Amino acid sequence: MSRANVTDILCIGAQRAMTSWLHHVLAAHPDTSPFADFNPVTSTSKEAHFWDWNRHRGLDWYRRLMRPWNDAHKTLDFTPEYAFLNTQQIAECKALNPSATVIYILRDPLARAMSALRMHTLWAVGAEAPHTREITFDAAFTERCRQAKLWQHAAYGENIARWRSAYPDMLILNFEDLRADPLGGARRVLDACGLGFDTLDDDIRATMSDRAARTVWRTPAYPFHADCLDFLRGLTWAETTRITQELGLRFTESAHLLEAAA
Repeated sequence: MSRANVTDILCIGAQRAMTSWLHHVLAAHPDTSPFADFNPVTSTSKEAHFWDWNRHRGLDWYRRLMRPWNDAHKTLDFTPEYAFLNTQQIAECKALNPSATVIYILRDPLARAMSALRMHTLWAVGAEAPHTREITFDAAFTERCRQAKLWQHAAYGENIARWRSAYPDMLILNFEDLRADPLGGARRVLDACGLGFDTLDDDIRATMSDRAARTVWRTPAYPFHADCLDFLRGLTWAETTRITQELGLRFTESAHLLEAAA
């Protein structure tokens, strides 16, 4: 059987916006096929990182990695760094995956940046109790901002424009909607991907529902110094305003976080 796409379902982010959760849910569907875990070449069986880490391995490597054991199954590549691929890379992706479903989950930019920095802090210092470490405005903070690629991940409008030029029907979701109704959000994604839910047997529906109710990746709630929050607000304010105006998405998460930090 010939396959229309190397990858059938592409999730391009945003990082720290329930991409691991969505992959966990979709991987339980009997008609999907995650690739094998080749960590550290890939990031587990979720993120192939073809266009950023592994492009030098060649297209045939990516085809072999993604090839499912059953050609009728839909393959998954959930790599958040794909959000800021350039137009040439997206064109190559389109040639490989002409009818793929592209998913982009948008999270309140300030809240997403805070979560990303907490993740990078966790990687740097280990699993310290949150109350023992405050994220302060110093050289380590600015270096983690660079490592976390806050600017690229926050550029929702530019990222969407590039991807929509190749995939005009890309599915854009609000993180806050998914968090408020996880199973409803998962079912919306399943529908967009041509994957059924109501026709599945009871055990599989129960497994997927259970996975939808879980939190897959939670970072320690390290507190931020006020100077860090001021910096991050300045970094993300314009993009938050732009996305609210252009897409009509409403973000409320950062207001609650700032209130709690006051």
